[in-house]
Amino acid sequence: MTNPALYAAIDLGSNSFHMLVVHEVEGACRILAKVKRKVRLAAGLQPDGTLDLDAMGRGWDCLRLFAEQLQDVPAGHVRIVGTATLRLATNIDVFLSRAEQILGHPIRIISGEEEAATIYQGVAWTSSGTGKRLVIDIGGASTELVIGEGTAPLLLNSLDMGCVTWLRAHFADGRLSEHNFEQAIGAAQQQLAPVAAAYLKLGWRTCIGASGTVQAIQEIMTSQGESEQITLAKLRQLQRQSMACGRLDALQLPGLQPERVPVFASGLAILIALFDTLAIESMVLAGGALREGLVYGMLGTRQECDAQERTADSLIARYQLDREQGERVRNTALRALSQLSRPETDAGAAPMLGWAAMLYELGLCIEYKRAPEHAAYIISHIDLPGFTGAQKKLLAALLLNQRDDFRLEPLQHQNAVDTEQAILLARLLRLAIILCLRRTRGTVPEFRLQQDGCQLTLILPTGWSRQHHLRASELLAEARRQTEQGWPLEIVERD
Repeated sequence: MTNPALYAAIDLGSNSFHMLVVHEVEGACRILAKVKRKVRLAAGLQPDGTLDLDAMGRGWDCLRLFAEQLQDVPAGHVRIVGTATLRLATNIDVFLSRAEQILGHPIRIISGEEEAATIYQGVAWTSSGTGKRLVIDIGGASTELVIGEGTAPLLLNSLDMGCVTWLRAHFADGRLSEHNFEQAIGAAQQQLAPVAAAYLKLGWRTCIGASGTVQAIQEIMTSQGESEQITLAKLRQLQRQSMACGRLDALQLPGLQPERVPVFASGLAILIALFDTLAIESMVLAGGALREGLVYGMLGTRQECDAQERTADSLIARYQLDREQGERVRNTALRALSQLSRPETDAGAAPMLGWAAMLYELGLCIEYKRAPEHAAYIISHIDLPGFTGAQKKLLAALLLNQRDDFRLEPLQHQNAVDTEQAILLARLLRLAIILCLRRTRGTVPEFRLQQDGCQLTLILPTGWSRQHHLRASELLAEARRQTEQGWPLEIVERD
């Protein structure tokens, strides 16, 4: 018997085969299985266009692993697609007939344009942001480039270059030399030349990478203490570190997973060419891509909604949070922040303060006493489509510091905003929670907040404390706590 809440997507890529199985819960996807196998199908593509039997055998072996999991998923909830290498192979029928027999489901070979559009949908569903965005996915045999806004792709292309094909063409001798890198970068720039002008003319606000290459680079940078923002300077530094290793079989970088080693240099070279040709300033890792696009396309719900908002809505429903109270705390916290806004405040600070306020009671689903720790743990270990890894760390740090003694280390070790801003957000969240203790409409006092360096002054109406003893007491205790940390907080009353 199948489960009607299960959905599955399989991507038969040129480098890896991926399977994603999810359970729909409160309009969101809970991942049940995420299986990836390095098949390197593109490595079996022969000069005459045929796919050799060894590559097909690796693919069939992988699909036998996937087949068992599909037995519980309704047939209408399964999508299986093949991409660049299967588009190119002239003997594709041989592979498909056996593959479909193994899986018990049809496989659809999608065009490069459809692949790009589906990748964009996966990014739109799982990544947040406003304005036009450039989405890049470096596969094994093709690279997809999409500029879109909201859920609509505006410009898309699929180029015949990928980390497996570039490995064979430019690093076949196994050497990580400057010559090999520059040959690979130059060849990628030639592929980009016919389409670059159209992308530069349309422009974009943010750039998102949705490939294993981008994930590997971000993991290396995090291991080296860098932020999650990828820049051309950081890519060139990784090129120099790679060349210092001399050969592919000697390539060792902190954070680089062994299975990624063979195609790392070729993927890096393509990404450098993209940054250089398209003048990309920075890039972050996407929360999803082709598989997520296939799954969310089957769900077909709330495309107009921001990814972070969808995720928060799901958490509120799943953990039975009091939405009205969360909105009350959020509005109070953001009102406080707006009174202190300075030009140098990070643009991402206000949204993260808002989400921390909306979700501050998350830990109560376990118990009250250690609710901040439980909330931080849940956020740290749950899938949060729309939130980057750095944003998850900041959100967890804020929830951990919502009351009681401060725990500074998580605030200092997150890299979504600087430490000073993170501490300020935590201070404002704590004040907002206290001001909203009554949990009823119209009970939040009119207040003003002033800042002088690290000192905050909370100004309340004259006589307010004589009528609201509990909140007044909690505010005084909080003022002592923050002042003892070296961040003076003064509570005063005046009209």
